[in-house]
Amino acid sequence: MTGLHLESRWREETPQQSIKDECDTRGAESTDKIMEDCFKTVGDVKRLIEKMSSHVEEMEVVHGAILSSTNQDQKLKEELELLNNEITQNAGLVRTKLKSMQKSWLKEKTGVSVIHRIYENQHSHLTRCFDEVMRRHHQAQICFRDKCKAQIQRQLEIVDKATSNEELEEMLHCHDLDIFIADVNSETRVSGRALNQIERRHQDILSLESSIEELREIFADTAMLLESQGELINNIERNVTSAAEYVVESKEEMDKAITYKKNRFQVVSLPSFFRPFRKRSSTKTRTEPNPSDLNHNWTSELEGSNQD
Repeated sequence: MTGLHLESRWREETPQQSIKDECDTRGAESTDKIMEDCFKTVGDVKRLIEKMSSHVEEMEVVHGAILSSTNQDQKLKEELELLNNEITQNAGLVRTKLKSMQKSWLKEKTGVSVIHRIYENQHSHLTRCFDEVMRRHHQAQICFRDKCKAQIQRQLEIVDKATSNEELEEMLHCHDLDIFIADVNSETRVSGRALNQIERRHQDILSLESSIEELREIFADTAMLLESQGELINNIERNVTSAAEYVVESKEEMDKAITYKKNRFQVVSLPSFFRPFRKRSSTKTRTEPNPSDLNHNWTSELEGSNQD
């Protein structure tokens, strides 16, 4: 009866267990798929950010070449325009992918906590890296603009066109440069070269400001992402700092253990209060006869008595 009862229970529970195992398998497969998609997105964003960083370095080199060139080099201008377009395009892709990651991260808040933490940490790290590259790019553009402005100022002084900083800024924002330099005598060789330099740098600044305007929205989105993650970033930094301190303490303890292991058989001098006992023990050892000598003497006496 018991055997039949167990057999019937086995028949009832086996389908339920199979369903549970199947659900667990599907859950594991779903988790693996989520993690695979997450790491693929992270890898794509990381490569885009690295490409942007490389383009920023190339852009700085081209800026230097343009500023040091006395003649208009169309090839340099085309190269600079291409780099700016690449940076703008990649920045747009990174922004889109970061927003997509944020949606997935918020979606996984109700799911597995481990996946949620991975999404959260990776998204935070990539956002900060993206922000650093964008700031470097913006700083390079501002530096290039300031140097172009300084060159224009020097060329205006050459043609005896004194301008204040406010007047110069107004001129830089104006598309029609003739309004400001119409009264400059361009018949002389020096004046003609100076005016050409002013026009080239003015065009460089106009192109630069157009590029900055294109990235303004991306800057705003990145700032909002960083602001929303401020507390998370602080928590990560605190955890990293605590882990670093723990590693240092562990290393010190390990060094002590290694030193002790190497020197555990090292001979050390006895404390002062042990020294009298050591001397007394040594004296006793010297005065006491050797047992082998006693045996030898006793044997000799015995042989002598036998001879008598």
